[in-house]
Amino acid sequence: MKFLIPTAKEIKEDSKPYPQHLSRKSQILVNHMNALSIEELKKSYKVSPQIARTELQKWQDIKNGEALAYPALHLFNGLMYRHIKRRYLTVEEETFLKEKVFITSALYGIIPALEPLVPHRLDFNTKIKIKGETLKNYWRKTYDNFALDNPSTVSLLSSEFETVFSPKVRNQLITLRFLENQNGQLKSHSTISKKARGAFLTQVIQQQTQTIDDLKKISFNGFNYQDNLSGPLKLIFIKQSK
Repeated sequence: MKFLIPTAKEIKEDSKPYPQHLSRKSQILVNHMNALSIEELKKSYKVSPQIARTELQKWQDIKNGEALAYPALHLFNGLMYRHIKRRYLTVEEETFLKEKVFITSALYGIIPALEPLVPHRLDFNTKIKIKGETLKNYWRKTYDNFALDNPSTVSLLSSEFETVFSPKVRNQLITLRFLENQNGQLKSHSTISKKARGAFLTQVIQQQTQTIDDLKKISFNGFNYQDNLSGPLKLIFIKQSK
């Protein structure tokens, strides 16, 4: 069983840096971003010329091998990441992270959670085309092959990342939803979901979860699995509001 989590916009460069390493597909992307003009970057990012100029310099640093890389799980610091156990790991927990948890990226593809990557500004909503392909299509085969090679793949991804997979493969992912029962109404929003995904993954790491049945037994922060609302590959967890 493998677990997929998304990247985050918020980063924190407070861990040990490493020299960067890029795969061939990632290097093609870096070269493409370096070839864009300030005006093209401005439109792709929907930012001011000043910010576009700053981002181009970062891409140039990556291309020239001057950018430092940081373990992905520690670099990203969004709401979900802040609810994942990342420090003071036991040997077993660190081994589980290295072998079972992977981060999905628009620049790197799918990489182990502790693999170093360089801080960058690129997500699947960035309006660029590589050899006539959108970023999602550029990475689709890589993403599909990962899921096909790992039949029990658990997605803790947002819809933005799940749509990188082809529809057929996407339907084979084990997905989870986290809802709150507020006065009889099931509610969900990004804050609930992000916090719950991080806290859920912490339980997975600590319990060394290996099967779907093990996932169903996880209880955390008031969330519990709901069999009557779930399907074979879609697990629903609900928190009862006070």
